[in-house]
Amino acid sequence: MAHSSRRDCPELPDFSLLKRLARDQLIYLLEQLPGKKDLFIEADLMSPLDRIANVSILKQHEVDKLYKVEYKPVVSTSDQLCFLIRPRIQTVKWICDVANADKAVGRFRRYKIIFTPQKFFACEAVLEEQGIFGEVTTDEWSFYLLPLDDDVISLELPEFFRDNFLAGDQRWVRTAGSALHLLHSLYGPFSKVYGIGRCSKMAYESWREQVEQGEQRARQAEIGKVFLIDRDVDFVTPLCSQVVYEGLVDDIFRIKCGCVEFGPDVTSSDKSLKVMLNSQDKVFNEIRNEHFSNVFGFLSQKARNLQTAYDKRRGMDIKQMKTFVSEELKGLKQEHRLLSLHIGASESIMKKKTKQDFQELLKTEHSLLEGFEIRESISFLEEHISRQVSMMESLRLLCLLSITENGLLPKDYRSLKAQYLQSYGADHLLTFANLKQLGLLVEQPAGEALTAMESKVGKLVNDKTAGKLSDAFSSLAKKSNFRALSRKLNLVPKSDEEYDLRVPRDMAYIFSGAYVPLSCKLVEQVLERDGWTGLEEVTRLLNGHEFAVTGSSGADSKSDAQRIILVMFLGGCTFSEISALRFLGRERGYKFIVVTTAITNSSRLIESLLGNRA
Repeated sequence: MAHSSRRDCPELPDFSLLKRLARDQLIYLLEQLPGKKDLFIEADLMSPLDRIANVSILKQHEVDKLYKVEYKPVVSTSDQLCFLIRPRIQTVKWICDVANADKAVGRFRRYKIIFTPQKFFACEAVLEEQGIFGEVTTDEWSFYLLPLDDDVISLELPEFFRDNFLAGDQRWVRTAGSALHLLHSLYGPFSKVYGIGRCSKMAYESWREQVEQGEQRARQAEIGKVFLIDRDVDFVTPLCSQVVYEGLVDDIFRIKCGCVEFGPDVTSSDKSLKVMLNSQDKVFNEIRNEHFSNVFGFLSQKARNLQTAYDKRRGMDIKQMKTFVSEELKGLKQEHRLLSLHIGASESIMKKKTKQDFQELLKTEHSLLEGFEIRESISFLEEHISRQVSMMESLRLLCLLSITENGLLPKDYRSLKAQYLQSYGADHLLTFANLKQLGLLVEQPAGEALTAMESKVGKLVNDKTAGKLSDAFSSLAKKSNFRALSRKLNLVPKSDEEYDLRVPRDMAYIFSGAYVPLSCKLVEQVLERDGWTGLEEVTRLLNGHEFAVTGSSGADSKSDAQRIILVMFLGGCTFSEISALRFLGRERGYKFIVVTTAITNSSRLIESLLGNRA
C-alpha cells in the first residue's frame, strides 16, 4: 500500500536546530527586561510560538501573565509590559494608545516591543509620531523558519501572498532572503540555485547580498540544490480540489501550524481534540500522501494487524506478558487511538465528499483542465451560483475556468459576473477587481475572441507587441497561457487508459490522474536538464524571470547532499504539491525539503483576495 522508495534516498538534515535557535534568541530577548513581566502576543503568533516555547518555558523566564493582542485597553497590573508582534502599523498604534493612556493617568511602566521576524522603519516612524519612541525599547526576534515536519518548513507568513502579489508591497522579500540565508549558513553551501518568478529573483538577490556581507566558512553541505518558485507562476494547482488525504484534511478541518482540531463527529465523544499531524504519527505518515480512494482499505488492514498484535497476549506466560506490557502495549494503545481518529476523520470526509455535488464538481474541474465541454461547465457554474451552493467554490471555479481558457469571452464574463454579484452581493465588486489584477479572472480582449478556425489560420499580428506591453503592465492584464503550457509539458495525461490510483505512475495521481501540477513539473524538468536549457518556450509562456546559478565551489558534487533539493514556494504551497514532490523524490532518488511562506489551499488563496475582508 505505502509507496516503495529507492534504497539510495539520502537522509534529511536535522531541522530541530532551527527551533532551538529561535527559542534561545527569544529567551535572551525576554531576559533583556529583567523581573516579572506580562507578555502580549499577537493572535497569529500564538500557534507558532507554542511550537517553539510553551507556557512553562516562558514562565521560567519571569513571564507572569499571557494575553492575546485584542486592540482594546489592557487590564494588566504589571509594571513591565512586553509585546510580541508582527511588524504591523495597526498593532504599533494600539501599543502607542496603551502607553499614552498610562501617561494620561500618571502611571509609569516599562514597555518592550519584540518584532518578529523583523522590524520595519514604518513601525518606528509611528512610535516617533505618537511621541513614545524614547519610552519603549524595540527588538527583533529573527524567527524566520518553523519546521512543521521532517521535510516541511514554513515562514508562517500568510499575508506574504496578498501583500506581495496583489498590493505590490515587497517588504517581505527580504524576509524570504533572510530565511534562505539562515538555511544556507546552517546547511549549505548550495551547489546550484534555480528559480522562476519576479519575487524569486528578488529573494535570491537579497540572499546573495546577505551572503556577501557575512563571513564565509567552509563546511560540509547538507542541502545540494535550491529551487525558488513564485505562487503566481502556477495558480491552477492551488485552485484544484485536493484529493490526497492530507490535502482533504486541510480543506475540511483546516490544518493550522501543523495541528488540526477534530470535532466531536470525528472523536466520537462530546469533546474536540487537537492533534499534531506529522511523521511522528505512524498511521498518518502512511496515508498522508495517498489518494483518498485508497485510505479506507489501508485503515481497515491496519485495524486487522492491530487486532492480531493484541491477540498475541492470549496464551502468554507471566514473563512474556510482562515483556508485552512493558514493551509493546503502550505503542499499540497509541496506534489504536490514532487509528480510530483517522477512521473518524475519513468517515467525516466521506460524508462531505461523496455527495453527488462533489462528484459533479470534480468532473467539471477535469473538463476545464482538459479543455472539453466548456459550455457544459459554464452551465454547471451558472447553476452552482444561482443555487448559492458555496460562495468560495463558485469563485474558485470561475478562476479555474478563466485561467484554463486564457480569459473568458466578454459576454460570458459579464453574464457570470452579474449572476455572481446578484447571488452573493455587490460588495464583491472589489473582489473581482482584485482577481482581475492578478490575472485570475479576466475577460479576453475583444480582438482575441476568435473562432477556433481563425486562431488556427493565424495568430493576431500584434501578439508580440501585446506581449511586450503585458510585460510592462503585467499586473493589469496577465495572460495564463495554460493550454500551451499543458501541451508543452504534458500536464494533462492522455485519458485513453484507466489510471490506477493504487499504483501511481506519475505526479498526476494527486489529482486523480487528471493533471500534473505545473509547479512540480517545472521542478522535475529543471532538475532533469540541470537548468532551463530546452525550456525557453515554457519560460516565455510564463513571462520569464527564470534563472540558474552555480553556487559555492566548496560544495562536493558527488556527495549525498546533491540529492537533497530545497524547493521554496513564495506565496504559499498546498499539501497536494508536497505529496507530488515526495512522490517525485521516491521515483528519482531525491529527498525534497519544502520551504513555504505559508501552507495554502483554494479557500485561503481566494479568502486573501476578497475585497470585503477587514
